[in-house]
Amino acid sequence: GIRLMLSTGEGEFKPRSSTVIYFRVSDIAAEHAAIAPRGATFVDTPHLVAKMPDHELWMAFFQDSEGNTLALMSEVR
Repeated sequence: GIRLMLSTGEGEFKPRSSTVIYFRVSDIAAEHAAIAPRGATFVDTPHLVAKMPDHELWMAFFQDSEGNTLALMSEVR
């Protein structure tokens, strides 16, 4: 399925473009540890974004080699 979220940037973090692609992963800490040494520039570390009724939503934002903002997303149950 596809999930669409429309919002403005939060706090000091403002993506360079209007679109952020989220990659859903099962283990956000492991993916963060695997991608960071390969040159991804992380804006933040994996962190709790929201507590939902049946899971916690965790995210970590990073930039690719062209400055586009991407994110890792994990739904922890």
